[in-house]
Amino acid sequence: MKYIEVDEELYRHIAGKTERIGESASDILRRLLGLDVESINHDMPATISHLGMESVAAKPQVKVQTGHQPQSNKDFSECIDTEELAAQKGAVGRFLFILEAVYRAAPEQFSQVLQIQGRDRLYFATSRESLLKASKSANPKEIGQSGFWVITNNNTAKKRNILTEVLQQYGTVEAKIEAITNKL
Repeated sequence: MKYIEVDEELYRHIAGKTERIGESASDILRRLLGLDVESINHDMPATISHLGMESVAAKPQVKVQTGHQPQSNKDFSECIDTEELAAQKGAVGRFLFILEAVYRAAPEQFSQVLQIQGRDRLYFATSRESLLKASKSANPKEIGQSGFWVITNNNTAKKRNILTEVLQQYGTVEAKIEAITNKL
């Protein structure tokens, strides 16, 4: 297996070309380059190193929500320690804590949050600099040790909306999403 490093714009472009859930980065690139997709060894994971942060996971690597089909049906409420959550400082601390719990529960799918953005706003990135480039007032914070960054200068209602979109990407049922976002 070989590793390649791509910038965030190229990563988003590749991820945006996903045609089916579970399509690997290698499959996407082979299709885009006109190479034979059928002859590849599907037992080897495809790996993309984006902005120096290697993301190695079991295949498939690039998972992007397409249409309205859920990626999985995760119940992240079990992954969130209520006492630890209560100990977090303010809405920003709780927001980051919940996002980190989601990342820890399903790190191989977390890159799909990069697709979540506002009309004129970038919410997630793989570097602090990318978020600051998009908005000088973003106040980016890293989500634990994940290598993913999120803006934190939104009000609590917007943080709930962002968290709702993240959980929807994983196919979390609405009742569970509401229970989790109300903890902010």
